[in-house]
Amino acid sequence: MSRTEVELVEAANTTFYETMERGDFDELSSLWLDEGISCIHPGWPVLSGRGEVLRSYALIMANTEYIQFFLTDVKVSLAGDTALVTCTENILSGGPAEESGELGPLVGQLVVATNVFRRTSDGWKMWSHHGSPVLAESDEEEDDETPS
Repeated sequence: MSRTEVELVEAANTTFYETMERGDFDELSSLWLDEGISCIHPGWPVLSGRGEVLRSYALIMANTEYIQFFLTDVKVSLAGDTALVTCTENILSGGPAEESGELGPLVGQLVVATNVFRRTSDGWKMWSHHGSPVLAESDEEEDDETPS
């Protein structure tokens, strides 16, 4: 049974995050289109072009000893040869090792992301990634604090 286009886009999106977790820069590079790409990491300016975008991932990988993504709220929309994926990145990461050689403290972070893919002859490739930190509390928590 052949996979649907939505399943293929979901697989491309998952591969992107798994590649980051493994720190496989060569594979990560192969997941992006060759031209016209952009990336916004949380708190960073817009990065445009293959050189800038891939340099940013090399820098992140060089300074992140451990990273794991738990994706939630994944939604895929297709329009011809373009796919839009929105998701929440529940990130657990650790910085460079301490003097003792142990992994630095683990830090949790919540980021909402939009990933745009283009269909190519080699499958779905990343066109743009935009991650924004979640700073606001959830509606449920706000409701609990409403004065009566």
